[in-house]
Amino acid sequence: MVLAVALVLRWLRPTWYWLTFGVTFATIRVLIRYRSVMDACGLTVPPARWRLTLARVTNRPAPEDRSPRILRLRPTSTGLVLRLKLRPGQDAFDFSASSDRLRHSFALHNVVSREIRSGVVELRMTGYDVLKRVRMPAAVPDGVLRVPVALRENGEVHHRDYRQVPHALNVGGTQSGKSVYQRTLVAGLAPRNAALVGIDCKNGVELSPLAARFTALADNPVEAAELLAALVQYMGRVYEVIRAEQRISVGLPDAEITADIWDLPAHLRPVPVVLLVDEVAELALAAVKADEARRDQIITDLVRLAQLGRAAGIYLEICGQRFGSELGKGITMLRAQLTGRTAHRVNDETSANMAFGDISPDAVLAAVQIGKDRPGTAVAGDSSGGWSRIRAPHTTLRQAVDTCNAHAHRTPSIPELERFRPALPVRVLVGKVQPKSATAGAF
Repeated sequence: MVLAVALVLRWLRPTWYWLTFGVTFATIRVLIRYRSVMDACGLTVPPARWRLTLARVTNRPAPEDRSPRILRLRPTSTGLVLRLKLRPGQDAFDFSASSDRLRHSFALHNVVSREIRSGVVELRMTGYDVLKRVRMPAAVPDGVLRVPVALRENGEVHHRDYRQVPHALNVGGTQSGKSVYQRTLVAGLAPRNAALVGIDCKNGVELSPLAARFTALADNPVEAAELLAALVQYMGRVYEVIRAEQRISVGLPDAEITADIWDLPAHLRPVPVVLLVDEVAELALAAVKADEARRDQIITDLVRLAQLGRAAGIYLEICGQRFGSELGKGITMLRAQLTGRTAHRVNDETSANMAFGDISPDAVLAAVQIGKDRPGTAVAGDSSGGWSRIRAPHTTLRQAVDTCNAHAHRTPSIPELERFRPALPVRVLVGKVQPKSATAGAF
């Protein structure tokens, strides 16, 4: 019966199986195999010279190679955390390069290595595939612009923190989960004190259902150009407020001098703005020569917002299937300003290079290897070179719409963007008969 229960839990509830059976078996397996695995992976060092001299003088066998010392072994809800003290001459890169061999040797699902401080390395080992069924833990919002959007392969929650990473790029092919990621992000921003501005050139099919929470929304390139121009104008007004409230003088404490909106007094602080662009290629393409001037103005305003918008509390989230130089001049300049990178399943290596080619070759390879049977799986990284596999929970459109409707009262009003305020559809009660004048000519 115990064996049957263990098999059922492992198939239906992997988290419960890990907490009841798996963590015990894995801990024993790691402790028993530790020394032999370190030796087989080349993560040992020769003994000290004084040990060899002592063994030679006392006519004893030469001591064995030394493995890294275990500082702590801590179980978690998804795996084990093994903290090691490196021996003299060892490098943290050796453990990162041997992570795949450690995974097979310890019979665990995944092993990720990171350096804690000089001489200390932490191995975060995952006991099962946490991305197979994504279940986000219930967490209290811990920041105005810090949104949990996905789960990492090591069991940690992946946050989209606009204060640390102001602008980000999200690329991915069709049916890769890019829209679900964006939907999850909007649903996470809805309860927060932020203004959402959207550009959806697919006639608004992606963002229009969420219009109750949007301060401004454009569904075609013409409106998008006007909206971006108004947003640049709003940015200039915010800078005037910041400049007027700096009041730099000898008697003013340094903590009260500000160069952005976050150190302004609460009653003067403008609301932060998150600009979501659903398909950037529709803004960058020009079908005829008459559209080139509008296209250049759109890209210029986007670059200007990316370069100057952070201090004014304007943050960019740009999505697209491709984001390369073939979209025209100014695109590579805009991409260079997007610190955060998220790549869902792509159809070719070139598309992955557009996101991670200038960051990490390993992230490019990981993005290409994402299977089509795992929609929502992506590789997330930033300009520092660090990256990880993530998967967003499947947020349905109905769930996102209900969240936005519930927090529609939080939608702020910005004078420069008031004329782009989306018109909400009129809800029709089921069972009520409409008059003929209201239904005549309906499509």
